[in-house]
Amino acid sequence: MAFQIPRGTQDILPGEVERWQYIENTARELCKTYQYKEIRTPIFEHTELFARGVGESTDIVQKEMYTFEDKKGRSITLRPEGTAAAVRAFVEKKLFANPQQPTKLYYIGPMFRYERPQTGRFRQFVQFGIEAMGSNDPAIDAEVISLAMALYEKLGLTKLKLIINSLGDAESRKAHRDALIAHFEPRIDEFCSDCQHRLKQNPLRILDCKKDRDHELMETAPSILDFLNEESKLYFEKVQQYLTSIGISYEVDPGLVRGLDYYNHTAFEIMSDAEGFGAITTLCGGGRYNGLAKDIGGPETPGIGFALSIERLLAALDAEGVKLPIDQHIDCYIVTMGDKAKDMSVSLLYNLRKAGLTVEKDYEDKKMKAQFKAADRLNARFVAVLGDDEIEKNIISVKNMETGTQEEVSIDKLVSYLSK
Repeated sequence: MAFQIPRGTQDILPGEVERWQYIENTARELCKTYQYKEIRTPIFEHTELFARGVGESTDIVQKEMYTFEDKKGRSITLRPEGTAAAVRAFVEKKLFANPQQPTKLYYIGPMFRYERPQTGRFRQFVQFGIEAMGSNDPAIDAEVISLAMALYEKLGLTKLKLIINSLGDAESRKAHRDALIAHFEPRIDEFCSDCQHRLKQNPLRILDCKKDRDHELMETAPSILDFLNEESKLYFEKVQQYLTSIGISYEVDPGLVRGLDYYNHTAFEIMSDAEGFGAITTLCGGGRYNGLAKDIGGPETPGIGFALSIERLLAALDAEGVKLPIDQHIDCYIVTMGDKAKDMSVSLLYNLRKAGLTVEKDYEDKKMKAQFKAADRLNARFVAVLGDDEIEKNIISVKNMETGTQEEVSIDKLVSYLSK
C-alpha cells in the first residue's frame, strides 16, 4: 500500500524549508527588538478553552475544530489558533503578577482547522503571532500593528494595505448589537441558517458572512462607528494618531469585524494588494481582547495581538516576485582519490565542521569528475582535493571556485586557511 499525505497538509522539503527558516528567524529577531518573548503551548488543549475563548458562535468552534475524546473521555481539541492558549498560560502561570507589564509574548507553531483546502489555506498550517497583555494604552495597539507591518516590509513586501476599525467597549457594542438586530430581524429568513442562528447570539458576525455578503441589507447595516461612546471614540482616535506619527498608512473600514468573539476596541487586518495573489487577500488579522482573560478564569486583563499564516506570507512573496536572500552555498567540498584519502577525509570533515564551516564529501565512491559536479550542485566556495600522493607530502590542493585559483595547503593548516 502506497501511503499519501492527508488532505490539507504539506511536506516542506529541503530547498523550500530554508525559506520557512529565514522567515521564522526574521520574526524572532524582530520580536527581540520589540522585547516580545517566545511562548510554546501544547498543540492540544481542553475543548472548553476554545469554546469559551474563541466563541461558541464562531465558524471555528462550530465547524472547523479537530476535536476528539481521550482515553478517559475528556474532550480534547487540536489548537485552531494561538491566542486562547497563550492567555490560558498567562492566567494559569500567573504572569499577570510579574512586575514588568505588559506581558509581551510571541509564538510560532502549527494550528489545525477542518476547512476546504485551497491556495495558501491548509488544515494544518503554521502561525506566527504575538500577544501583549496587561496594558490599556492605545500606544501598545500601534506597537502591535507596527510589528506586523515591519515583518512584512523587512521580508520585502511592498503591496500592503492596513485596514483598521473599532469594535468599541461593552456599552458601545451593546448599542450596536441592538441596532443590528432591529436592522436584520424583519428579513432574517432571507439569510443563511448560520446568520439566522447568529442574529440573537452574536449579530455582529452576520457582517462577516461569506454567503450573504452581497445581500442589500449588508450595505445599509448600522456602522459600529456610529455607536461608539466618547471613551471608545477617543481610544480609536489615539490609535490612529499613533499610527500616523510613526508613518503607517491605514484605511478605516467600519465593516471589519474579525471572525472571533473575543475582539473589542481595535481590530485590524493587513491585506495583500499584489496582482494575482488570489481571492483571499488577508495576510494578517488581530485586535484587542480585553475580556478574554476573565472569560477563562483569570483577572480582568486587557490584551491585544495578531496572528499571521506563514503559508499566506510565502504566497504573497511569490505574488510580488520577492526572492529571500538565502545563502545556498557551502564553504568547502572535499574531493578524495584513493583509500587513504577517503579515510583521512572523515577526520578532516569533522575538524572543519567543529570550526563552524559547512563542509561535505562524497559517500558513494564517485569518480573525481562526478565529485566536482557534486561540489558545483552544492555551490561550494572551495574544493579541497586530497589523494594518496598528497597525504605522503602532507598537503591538500584547495581550489577557489569563484576565481578558479588553486593553492597547496598543509593538511594541518586547512582549518585555519578556510576559516580566513
